[in-house]
Amino acid sequence: MSSVRRLPPLRSMAVICALGSSVLLMTGCTNADTARSSVAEAAQTTPATNTASPTDTDTGTATATSTGSASPSASASMTDDQAERKALVPQAKVTWDKAADTAVKEVPDSKLVDLELKRTSAEATASTGSPSPSTPNPAPSQGAPEWEAKVATSDGTVHRIDIDAVSGKVFRTQAEDQDTDDKQQLADLLKKATQTPEQAVKAATDKVKGTVTHVELDENDDQKAIWSVDVVSTDSWDKTTLEVDAASGDILNQHVDRD
Repeated sequence: MSSVRRLPPLRSMAVICALGSSVLLMTGCTNADTARSSVAEAAQTTPATNTASPTDTDTGTATATSTGSASPSASASMTDDQAERKALVPQAKVTWDKAADTAVKEVPDSKLVDLELKRTSAEATASTGSPSPSTPNPAPSQGAPEWEAKVATSDGTVHRIDIDAVSGKVFRTQAEDQDTDDKQQLADLLKKATQTPEQAVKAATDKVKGTVTHVELDENDDQKAIWSVDVVSTDSWDKTTLEVDAASGDILNQHVDRD
């Protein structure tokens, strides 16, 4: 008698299928929960990056987002004047006192009344004045540093002396155009100035450290003779102007130009 292979009842098949589906469903749910948990942990531990939002394609507008780094403040950058001082001052190899000594030697019996560090102008390079009688030298190129000096004799007659601030050589001298009143006013000012420019500069630089870029004999609002001295700080490139009493040597006033 042949044996007949019996098929499992339909009910048993249904139970087996149900069990299999449950196992698959539980596995899928476990994987999904694990993935969500990983995403949540990453969101908590990973710092948000500040990237620009893309343009909204529906509205055509860009969404504003915060940036990760602040732009440098305006105070962190130098002004044009500070940048110019930083570029010019280190180029001058001749100090103010050497330039002053050179200038007064060009005109017998003269005294310094003005000396300023500046860039050589087109006028100076055009050789409109007379060459130095002692050392006729060519003018430096336009924009190069120079000391523009003015010296005066006891009667108030002024001569302008242009000095190369790198080589120290005079490249031009020229008598100033003055009327009688201008000469007399300067002659009177020279009589009041018992303090030398060297003494005035020492008083100024004892007060403010830096490089001297301008010295001028002048008169303040009180009709008092003063030496005006500009001192440039090589740390901040600010310029401090100090008023020194030309008779006593006292500091009367000072002003910092941070522009």
